[in-house]
Amino acid sequence: MGRAKKVVLAYSGGVDTSVCIPYLKHEWGVEQVITLAADLGQGAELEPVKEKALKSGAEISLVIDATESFVRDYAFPAIQANALYENQYPLSTALARPLIAKLLVDAAEKYGADAVAHGCTGKGNDQVRFDVSIAALNPNLKVLAPAREWGMSREETIAYGERFGIPAPVKKSSPYSIDKNLLGRAIEAGPLEDPWTEPPEEVYEMTRAIADTPDQPEYVEISFEQGVPVGLNGAVLNPVTLISELNEMAGRHGVGRIDMIENRLVGIKSREIYETPALSLLIQAHRDLESLNLTADLIHYKQGIEETYARLIYNGLWYSPLRDALDAFIQKSQERVSGTVRLKLFKGHAMVVGRKSAYSIYSPDLATYGANDQFDHKAAEGFVYVWGLPTRVWSQKVSQ
Repeated sequence: MGRAKKVVLAYSGGVDTSVCIPYLKHEWGVEQVITLAADLGQGAELEPVKEKALKSGAEISLVIDATESFVRDYAFPAIQANALYENQYPLSTALARPLIAKLLVDAAEKYGADAVAHGCTGKGNDQVRFDVSIAALNPNLKVLAPAREWGMSREETIAYGERFGIPAPVKKSSPYSIDKNLLGRAIEAGPLEDPWTEPPEEVYEMTRAIADTPDQPEYVEISFEQGVPVGLNGAVLNPVTLISELNEMAGRHGVGRIDMIENRLVGIKSREIYETPALSLLIQAHRDLESLNLTADLIHYKQGIEETYARLIYNGLWYSPLRDALDAFIQKSQERVSGTVRLKLFKGHAMVVGRKSAYSIYSPDLATYGANDQFDHKAAEGFVYVWGLPTRVWSQKVSQ
């Protein structure tokens, strides 16, 4: 491919993305590297990252706080969709990729770059998410992926970086690969690659071990307006504060740990550990509120939409026509999903114990078995006969 002269590089501060800077310059002839680190809730860690990029040879080192947009524009639509990949993973890492791609494309336009770059390898999902999202936002931008092409082992990568003044890790690096943002942590590799091995407590940060959780339950009330979380325990909160407080509360009770064998887009099965306290809780509460307010046929039809929506996010198709179309359906479905859900947090469990809404279509007079029962029991006989008629006719024919 024709090489670029000015490149915006998605930068994390790790070995691979640091080595990308001199590699782009010395191997691929890039004249200027602009690094971009996205603050998606890990804020305090990023100032050293900014300095490291400059020391590694970047001409400009950007740190962009996009945490509020991350929650409002990416997490909240996923919550409205009850998006769980393979019915478990609430997409905390996958949701960050289309936003980072947007930041890269915007920076490329601002600084007049003719390419963007990332440090993804050829085995993961993120390469797909970045490449496809960037192509959707600006199909004329080149996308460079040095780590996918350079063919160096980790030891060789570190040695290459040392040639250009990038220090090797001062201590033995963790065996784990960890991605973190406000929505959660993703942990893989090392001993976790054996699916029989129980994850050691050292891999967790956001959630307590069950043995260390409080011995008394804690209740939390989550308020929604049109499917969007807006408050906790009666207090209206901004999106970032709401997620932060719920992370702390649920994590204190050990809620939000996921251990799964995940099917990656590239065809590999991967053992993944996730911590997503707030996100898991919000999807659980939101789904329960829908059960109170929406009709049965809408709930059942939406379940198929939810599975497709989660798969789109996981597979890097956030900026696709299909997601736009599904969003229209989901937003329409959320017009009456307002109310409050009460959950009990205790010893790693989150249990819905109450829900209320001005839009509830739950009717106590129809549901009760008491004296106030308004259901017409006589009507049931005719309904059952008509409902079962095809089965009755089929059975008669088969038995002849």
